[in-house]
Amino acid sequence: MAEFRLPKNSVVKKGQAHAAASDATRLKTFQVYRYDPDSGANPRYDTFQVDLDSCGPMVLDALIKMKAEQDSSLTFRRSCREGICGSCSMNIDGRNGLACTTAIEDIKGPIKITPLPHMEVIKDLVPDFTHFYAQYASIKPWLQTVTPPPSGKERLQSPADRAKLDGLYECILCACCSTSCPSYWWNSDKFLGPAILLQAYRWLADSRDEMTGERLDALEDPFRLYRCHTIMNCANTCPKGLNPAKAIAETKKLEAERVV
Repeated sequence: MAEFRLPKNSVVKKGQAHAAASDATRLKTFQVYRYDPDSGANPRYDTFQVDLDSCGPMVLDALIKMKAEQDSSLTFRRSCREGICGSCSMNIDGRNGLACTTAIEDIKGPIKITPLPHMEVIKDLVPDFTHFYAQYASIKPWLQTVTPPPSGKERLQSPADRAKLDGLYECILCACCSTSCPSYWWNSDKFLGPAILLQAYRWLADSRDEMTGERLDALEDPFRLYRCHTIMNCANTCPKGLNPAKAIAETKKLEAERVV
């Protein structure tokens, strides 16, 4: 797994150590990436010792405890704490995932926590999602139709057509898959990445959408779609168990079929 993107001309140094209470008996050590652009200082790793007897079971519980009891300046995103919102995505012990669904006891030894790889860092564990969200907006992720809806009714869909959306609509846009993809690391300015391409296919697969041709035209590009080489990092790291590589392959198939 590649490292996160460092600020220019900087190195990560050993930082501060935060010890647990003296009477703690079951300790876990965390090495947490710290970077405050306002300070002008280089990034560093701070060491935190956490008493597991007074901490919840997940990595997010440990981070909340660190911030509440040891260093209030520690910065990270979080919201639902149930693997639904995707806010607390980060790299934990070399693997992208959600801090709220990653169990501390599943990781042996000290746990190193860094921001998602190859994204600009705003502060500490908070990456800048501006470009990622702009890419999401570019695929027009909403139902597009030409025909008017039935009077007083919704646009209906058969159970079979609805089942085609399973494995697509569950994406929470945490970016774990895109930031584990080497093609996205090197071509994120042009390649949409696994998360956005999965979302694009979600609308291509929707029987109610009437803009399939226009959507495929927008994706037909050497970089936007075809930088995917199906190495499966995206499926391996997705915290929801989805398979973006399969969605990308299905999109490529749709492109090939319409050419023929």
